[in-house]
Amino acid sequence: MKEWIAERRLLVARKGTDSRKELLIRIGRPYIVEPASVNFDVDDDTAGCSVAIVGLDNEFQEEVYGADLLQALQLAANVDPLLESFRKKYDFFFPTGEPYFEEAESE
Repeated sequence: MKEWIAERRLLVARKGTDSRKELLIRIGRPYIVEPASVNFDVDDDTAGCSVAIVGLDNEFQEEVYGADLLQALQLAANVDPLLESFRKKYDFFFPTGEPYFEEAESE
């Protein structure tokens, strides 16, 4: 079972709808990568970190890799670019109802 060390709760709505539901973003504990578990060269410091999003039409989880534990965590915690990649299909809001992104996506 994965250990989640940080979470962000937002609201999400499919584009063109007013129905919002909870979205949960989770960041896992960073870990040292075992060389046999990946298909690229690693050294003793190479690290990975899981990012999961629950609440979209399909659950999303990916591993982010960095040069060390701190970089893997830093890259995983930078969730805004990841959410941006879903903006063609979804709108994101803070739990207060305010838009998560300041300006509307340009068409």
